[in-house]
Amino acid sequence: MEQPLRPSAKTSALLCGKKWLCGLLVLLPLLTFAQAGEKMSVVEIVGPGKAAVSVENLTALCRKYSVPNSGIYRWQNHLIAYGKTASIQALQKNLAAIYASNEVKLYAAPFYKFDRHYCTDKTTAKQWDNIILTCKLVADKTRQQEYLNYHATQFQKWPEVAQGFCNASFQQLLVFRQGRQLMLVISIPKGAKLDELNPKTSLNNPRVDDWNALMKQYQEGLPGTKPGETWVFLKPLAAKPKTAILKPAN
Repeated sequence: MEQPLRPSAKTSALLCGKKWLCGLLVLLPLLTFAQAGEKMSVVEIVGPGKAAVSVENLTALCRKYSVPNSGIYRWQNHLIAYGKTASIQALQKNLAAIYASNEVKLYAAPFYKFDRHYCTDKTTAKQWDNIILTCKLVADKTRQQEYLNYHATQFQKWPEVAQGFCNASFQQLLVFRQGRQLMLVISIPKGAKLDELNPKTSLNNPRVDDWNALMKQYQEGLPGTKPGETWVFLKPLAAKPKTAILKPAN
């Protein structure tokens, strides 16, 4: 079994200005499925208080709608499922009644997508580990639009950022938005360690650091984050030893 992914405080910033901080949730290894070229979505259940949301009903629905349990993640009172768009949309339609006292949010499609077609080496790994983080945009709507505009033109005006992702063997990055909240999905080759790959994004590539510093101005943490904390990791629940592993839909 591979070692847990443990992002260190010294690792370089990611796409949206994330600086790895000590004390964040440990990212455990999990069984995954490759989804190169597939449309993916996220559904989130947010509890009304600080208590963790019960996962049993979500797990049962994921089984029913062919969402692998490797796509179920949690952070505090946030519970999410990540999978193929058709499955997530079918799942989401059943969640409002089951989780009636909770907020249910659908992140239907990413507003930003990086994949290997931007790289010289366009080869993709057969299996991926998906790492999911979340934060909020600042409240100012003008600045929110600036953030979106930067991402819409990133590949043309900041090509060094995509080159950094290529250098780090990132398979895919997706950024979703629902209101002010962002979901970032980073896909790396199965068994690889993010803490080892991520420094390659900015190695001999200072423009990536410039991008990260710029994007950090548009972000803040969710309620429950520590002072100065923005992006937080959602913990994959499939890492629990007694959790049944579901096969992905064909």
